[in-house]
Amino acid sequence: MRLPFALARRFVAAETLSGAFPALDAIHEKGLATTLDLLGEYIKDRSLAAEARDEYISLVETVGERYSGTERDGRNISIKLSMMGQKIDEDFCLDNLRALLAVAKQHDVFVRLDMEGTDITDSTLAMFEEVYPHYPDNVGVVLQAYLKRTAADIDRMCELKARVRLCKGAYREPASLAHQDMKTIRERYVVYMKQLLTDGRYPAIATHDDLLIGATRSFVDQHGIAPDRFEFQMLYGMRPATQEQIVRDGYRMRVYVPYGRQWYPYFTRRLRERKENVWFVLSTFFRR
Repeated sequence: MRLPFALARRFVAAETLSGAFPALDAIHEKGLATTLDLLGEYIKDRSLAAEARDEYISLVETVGERYSGTERDGRNISIKLSMMGQKIDEDFCLDNLRALLAVAKQHDVFVRLDMEGTDITDSTLAMFEEVYPHYPDNVGVVLQAYLKRTAADIDRMCELKARVRLCKGAYREPASLAHQDMKTIRERYVVYMKQLLTDGRYPAIATHDDLLIGATRSFVDQHGIAPDRFEFQMLYGMRPATQEQIVRDGYRMRVYVPYGRQWYPYFTRRLRERKENVWFVLSTFFRR
C-alpha cells in the first residue's frame, strides 16, 4: 500500500520537478540558495539506472536554463551514484557520471555526489577522484563526520582542493565503522569543520545543530574568514526560521530541496534524526 505523500510534505517539496519549483522560488525570494535532490537510491536494474542518468541530465538542463543569467544560485543538484548503477557495474556507473558531468559543465551546474552507506563509500570516493580532475568546478562530494575513516578522507579532499559538504551522517552503521555517541560526533565535526575552513575549498557546513553552527561562526569570526568562503546548508523543512536568520546575519545558506516519488526512505531517515519530526507528522492528522 502506498503511503500518502502528505506525510512527507514537510521534508519533500513535491513528487514532480514542476511541483518543486514553487518551493524553490519561495526560498530564493528570501535570499537563500538551493540544491535540488531527486530522491531514490540503490537501483539494481541496468535499464532503470540508465533512466535515472537521463533524468539527472534532464534536471541539469532544466535548472541550467531556468536559472541562467540570474543572481539566484539554483544551478546546483545532488545525486546518488547508486541510482546510476553503482551496485550493478562501477564502470557503467562511471560512464553515466561522465555523461552527466559533461552536460553539467555545458550548463554551468554544480553536481554534489551524495554519500550513502559504508558499503559504497570507497567506490563513491574513487569515482569522484576519477572525474574530479576533468570537472573541478562542477563536482563535489559529501563526507560524514561520524565515520571513523573521515579524518583521512578530509586530508585527501583538502589536498585535492575539492569542494566538500560536511554532515554528521544519517545512515545506521556499526560501532566498528562509525562513532555512536553524539558528543564524539560533534567533536569530530568541529575538527573537520575547522580543517575545511582553513585548508579546503568553499566547504559546505551542513548541520541543524546549534552547537555546531555556533562553533562555526565563532571560528570564522576569530580567524577572519570571509562569509563568501563557505556556506551553511540545511534540509528543506528543517528549521526554516533559523535558515533565514543565518542569512540576515550575513552568512550564506543553501537549502537541500528533495523531490520525487521515491520519498519514503528519505522521509524515514528524517524521522529517526529528531523526535520532534515525528510529532510534527502525527499532528498533521488532526489539522484542518
